[in-house]
Amino acid sequence: MKDISALCQRFALILGGNGKVEHGVCMVNRDRSYINVNILGRPSHSGLALHSMWSFESMDTQGRTLNLGETALLQDEVYPFTWHLQRNGIMLSALHNHWLMDHPHLVYAHYASVEEPLSFARKVAEAYKVLK
Repeated sequence: MKDISALCQRFALILGGNGKVEHGVCMVNRDRSYINVNILGRPSHSGLALHSMWSFESMDTQGRTLNLGETALLQDEVYPFTWHLQRNGIMLSALHNHWLMDHPHLVYAHYASVEEPLSFARKVAEAYKVLK
């Protein structure tokens, strides 16, 4: 089995976020706080509203892991971002809102794959390039 801490740092570097390992799960976060959003009429730069999060865990003997992601998207980013994910074999597992009174409206994409984690990270990083 690979050293998960070193692998997590490489995963985070590809995704442009900060990584840490807890309970055998590599978690990476990257905020999108440069987006100007209001929730309930108030400006928000909260990581709860404007984030991307990724993880990997459950490595098999071939080095494949369960890879999960969630990204906050503006409505016009949904199609190009999810198109890139799906074109590269990453499954879109949910697309929904978190907030009822947000402007501009944010949509949250959840996606997953079982593959080598650095491959997943490279595919997501490619899709991320279409975001503003």
